[in-house]
Amino acid sequence: MTTLITSDHHFGHASILRMGRAHFTDIDTHDEMLAAAWNAAVRPGDEVWHLGDFCYRCQPERAARIFARLNGTKRLVVGNHDKGARHLPWASQHEGFVDTVLEGQRVTLCHYPMRAWQGVFRGAWHLFGHTHGLLEDTSQSCDVGVDRWGYRPATIAEIRARLAVTPDLPEERRRAAERDEGGDDA
Repeated sequence: MTTLITSDHHFGHASILRMGRAHFTDIDTHDEMLAAAWNAAVRPGDEVWHLGDFCYRCQPERAARIFARLNGTKRLVVGNHDKGARHLPWASQHEGFVDTVLEGQRVTLCHYPMRAWQGVFRGAWHLFGHTHGLLEDTSQSCDVGVDRWGYRPATIAEIRARLAVTPDLPEERRRAAERDEGGDDA
């Protein structure tokens, strides 16, 4: 089993095409392409954590049909546009954030980006969505939204590789290092 993380599919949300996805001709093409990309990355036995905004303004029947086609055991960390996704048969649903260990890595999963999270000084990661690629990653935090990952879920190994080449420390760690460098004069 592989664990994958993703966010912000916005299935059924026609207005998303005007917000950075204009290369899709219509919402049906968008949804089909994103479902195909999901299934190309996810095997039936894999686990997928979806960090919110699975669908929006999507008819319940349409959302259910799309959901049923997607491979993997699916878990939801609720986002701001998930009213229509809550009725789907997720393996689990979580409000706010989840602090867990995935494939040996401690992670905080949340729809929204955080400036600080538990375990940051011990190497914990923060994975988020919501921003559609507008915020830069740090060496321990990563936007896992589909806009940043070829419209598909990302594996822990892929996220680890991206974080490894991202030199910027999370803000809390950077500010603590700056403070500590000041020594007795601070």
